[in-house]
Amino acid sequence: MDLEKKPVVSDVGAWAMNVVSSVGIIMANKQLMSPNGYGFSFATTLTGFHFTVTALVGWVSNATGLSASKYVPFWELFWFSVVANLSITGMNLSLLLNSVGFYQISKLSIIPVVCFMEFLLHSKHYSQRVIVAVAVVALGVGICTVTDVDINAKGLLCACVAVFCTSLQQITIGSFQKKYSIGSFELLSKTAPVQAVSLLLVGPFADYYLNHRSLLEYPFSSGATAFIILSCSLAVFCNMSQYLCIGRFSATSFQVLGHMKTVCVLILGWVLFDSALTVKNILGMLLAVLGMVVYSWAVEHEKQAKSATHISAEIKSEGEDIKLLKEKVNGLPVSDLESAQTKS
Repeated sequence: MDLEKKPVVSDVGAWAMNVVSSVGIIMANKQLMSPNGYGFSFATTLTGFHFTVTALVGWVSNATGLSASKYVPFWELFWFSVVANLSITGMNLSLLLNSVGFYQISKLSIIPVVCFMEFLLHSKHYSQRVIVAVAVVALGVGICTVTDVDINAKGLLCACVAVFCTSLQQITIGSFQKKYSIGSFELLSKTAPVQAVSLLLVGPFADYYLNHRSLLEYPFSSGATAFIILSCSLAVFCNMSQYLCIGRFSATSFQVLGHMKTVCVLILGWVLFDSALTVKNILGMLLAVLGMVVYSWAVEHEKQAKSATHISAEIKSEGEDIKLLKEKVNGLPVSDLESAQTKS
């Protein structure tokens, strides 16, 4: 019984770690980056700091024997890092060039793109229940987050790049874990150093283009430094739980259930920062949560159906084997059967 309960607890722990760390890092970054806070508007460089600390934690874990270092070809790590960094930069540029409403729509579009890419790359099919649940979640999150929608050519291009690269990155995380039989943390410790170096090299230039401010001119106060350290610490848990959840479930599940973070952020924004929470927001959040519950039930229903089909197929196969064996035994002459019994 204990062995059956462990995976369930571990799954809940993985999702809880991702939700808590993601919401925590959003709250910390809001204080760090907002003009009313510390005004650290260097998002791409901050992400480079995140992966630097994550890479350091991975190196310490490998050096102390807490985790094992497994081989992954460098060219695989390199192209994955390029895709992941394009995802980060594309999202930042999309937020800069587009309205907040269109930015939210582009984030919601990641779900159907992930579904389509999983079908295209891995021939994965989805039941009608899952498709309806995904649509309900997207509609609910859209109702409570999307306001004004303003589109321009550059912003649309950046949004398309960001959505494609984010979808491909999340699918690749699961593919790498299966392809190289590598754990989530071991894979993260391989990809984090490459991402850290590339983001620290490109980040300051990207941020200067985004907000016309140089990182060298920023006054690092003790409060800002403390929030940067807090943000980096939470990022380690956020990155670990992302790789863990995608490897254990799927990129689609990570996207759908991940919108619980959006609901938590809206509620905490209302509690901590006096953000407006309208009836429209509340109805959207309730609809999104309902969609997540239906999605979880639909996925579990699919698993049970597949398990039942597999068991029935095994029973049928065993029955056919027994039938063939009986027919073979019945077809043997009596002398052969007596000879076999004498030898035994």
